Amino acid sequence: MAGRDILIGIDAGTSVIKAVAFDLGGRQIAASSVPNRYHSGTDGSATQSLHQTWDDCAAALRGLGAKIDGLAGRTAALSVTAQGDGTWLVGRDGPVGDAWLWLDARAAPTVARLAAGPANRARFEATGTGLNTCQQGSQMAHMDAHAPDLLDGAKVALHCKDWLYLNLTGVQATDPSEASFTFGNFRTRQYDDAVIDALGLTHRRSLLPPIIDGTQVTHPLTQDAARQTGLLAGTPVSLGYVDMVMTALGAGVYGGAAGDVACSTVGSTGVHLRAVRSQDVHLNDEGTGYVICLPVPGVVTQVQTNMAATLNLDWVLGLAAGIMSDMGQSVTHRDLVAHIEGWLLQSTPGQIVYHPYISEAGERGPFVDAHARAGFVGLSAGHRYPDLIRAVAEGLGMAMRDCYAAMGPLPGELRLTGGAARSRGLRGILAASLNAPVRVSDRDEAGAAGAAMMAAVAIGAYPDMEACIAQWVTPLLGQAEPPDPVLVAAYDALFPAFTASRRALPPAWDALAAARSLKGHWL
Repeated sequence: MAGRDILIGIDAGTSVIKAVAFDLGGRQIAASSVPNRYHSGTDGSATQSLHQTWDDCAAALRGLGAKIDGLAGRTAALSVTAQGDGTWLVGRDGPVGDAWLWLDARAAPTVARLAAGPANRARFEATGTGLNTCQQGSQMAHMDAHAPDLLDGAKVALHCKDWLYLNLTGVQATDPSEASFTFGNFRTRQYDDAVIDALGLTHRRSLLPPIIDGTQVTHPLTQDAARQTGLLAGTPVSLGYVDMVMTALGAGVYGGAAGDVACSTVGSTGVHLRAVRSQDVHLNDEGTGYVICLPVPGVVTQVQTNMAATLNLDWVLGLAAGIMSDMGQSVTHRDLVAHIEGWLLQSTPGQIVYHPYISEAGERGPFVDAHARAGFVGLSAGHRYPDLIRAVAEGLGMAMRDCYAAMGPLPGELRLTGGAARSRGLRGILAASLNAPVRVSDRDEAGAAGAAMMAAVAIGAYPDMEACIAQWVTPLLGQAEPPDPVLVAAYDALFPAFTASRRALPPAWDALAAARSLKGHWL
């Protein structure tokens, strides 16, 4: 391994695949990215080509090689993480159609049926994870009932990172995080036959791949993968955990008092995590959220996820852009983002409730409702556009608080990543929503870093993950930004209105869904 001083983390997200190089001390050297593509259908489908995803991953690695002299010979190991959930079926001769992504909503009726079944609570207490349309278990159960030929033609059911790992190494496997929150038990990090039976998939058990831990096991890069990526055959490859926890690991979710530190990624979606010991997991009565293992013995993350976060801001900014365009004045999204701080200063906190459920797939955290939709409560004639901007931003904070409240006591410190981390105004709203100081990591690519950290432990560059965190994560955390007491008081008063209206709205959402289903009759 002499001269091998680089670790590569691959992070295959929904919109982009990144390959990022780090030195052994955790310093980012270079990054290469390739846009990702998926297809949405009017039936709620969201699919992605397996072949194209691998080709894009290989292209990102070749692009990294073009930026770093001698990358192949210098690479000590690489690791891969990717978008979570979804179903990537592979048969004896290759992919069985396109992957069903986590965005795919077709399994909604199957989720409703399984969630109402007598075995669902026991399934939840084993996995720590509520059923939703994103998950492989729900999607496979739906396929089994409505498109069994897909499963009949498959040899193995993988997730995105598992598919890339198969192309890199030739090995069919999955990791403890996705295996246990979908089909297993977070305490044992193994499959659980009772969980599989509760999903009605016992007869499909053979489709589930072996579970390996990428901090302990690597497989060599194949000759074919080496040819396509520009790396050297035999380079150790580590299978990372799912992207949510890799990003949180790279951004600092594990550190400080157990359960007191939380990490939120507030980007297009919102992912809210806190690290706790397995025995300290809080399972809520509603049966929602995720429990996802960290690559640290005995430590898991409790997770609640919002289907949409900054996508709500994109929507409200898009209203302004559309109006200005109609009047012959073109503005860019960047132009409008630059005005957010000023608009926040022109508005009064805590006056309007906004529910940020803008996704066509509804919401999944801390409740699951495919019919949930965004909306304002409390508008009056005196409100103007800056008030809408503030309400939408505060809706993100209220949704975050709603998620953390479902996991137990609110955290004592929030570590923040994603687009919202770049805005001082948004950081202030999120900090005050939780009444907790916010710290932002200087780490540019936290997901790829989390994966590379697993490879670093796997090859013995660090004795354990705690030692790696001390070098890769802790020094990059910025100073704590305390919450504004005035905003804290405003949001303590706003939150009851947010939760009361959220709990009252499902009948209206259902009625709207029924009305939308009839739209063809009026055309």
